Amino acid sequence: MTILVAGATGNVGRQLVGQLARAGQPVRALTRDPERADLPDGVQPVSGDLTRPDSLRQALDGATALHLLTYSDSTPLETGPEIVKLAVEAGVRRATVLWGGMKGPVEHAVMAADWEWTILEPVEFMSNALEWVNSVREEGVIREAFPEVLSAAVHEADIAAVAATALVEGGHGGKSYNLTGPEALTMYDKARIISAATGHDIELVQLTREQANQRLRDRDVPEDVIDYVVGWHANPPASAYTVDPTVEQITGRPARTYAEWVAEHADAFRLPGVGE
Repeated sequence: MTILVAGATGNVGRQLVGQLARAGQPVRALTRDPERADLPDGVQPVSGDLTRPDSLRQALDGATALHLLTYSDSTPLETGPEIVKLAVEAGVRRATVLWGGMKGPVEHAVMAADWEWTILEPVEFMSNALEWVNSVREEGVIREAFPEVLSAAVHEADIAAVAATALVEGGHGGKSYNLTGPEALTMYDKARIISAATGHDIELVQLTREQANQRLRDRDVPEDVIDYVVGWHANPPASAYTVDPTVEQITGRPARTYAEWVAEHADAFRLPGVGE
């Protein structure tokens, strides 16, 4: 089995590549810039761009399993049918898909193909907190809208572990998995946990909905995506804050806590000279 991982330098993809490599699985890491990928020993970097399906032919040659993304640079991928067609023709027989919050062209194409597919539906990534690094380090502040809303965010390593299990072991075909962490937290809870880990009091500043919209506009996020993302955070479905046991059921180990994630990344948030 040779597994091709798209988005190999992203938060989930890098975890997945590392887990597969440590398990001794032949793994190829798909990236636009292989020379800068900084991958684990034994991982084969391959060049390709999901927005240009023809660029994937060499990477797919000989691959039997595939991990896919549904977004490219905050924009939903429209090339799902072409990617899936090339993958099936190349001999890929098993695929996992990391969705972006709604089923789009990639998911529909994957689910229509004659292979074993699994859709991964994390409610929110713990790694989203990395967006706060600069404001925490420079000002001791986190700025977010809807701070009282609960979320059962999931560690990217747990998302990767579910993907690795599905890709290597099989038996998860035709399944869509809602993935959460082991607890539902508000933004206030998260700020408190980061404060405890870094030894620095962090202030949570509440943004208005329009300020949240504008922040995404400033990042050139499309308006329809802004409406969806901000609307979701304002009024998430019950599945977003209801703890789900799927991670432990699939991987055989408890889902990692938010405190564990913060401990792993505390140095990124810590102010110079604080807690050292």
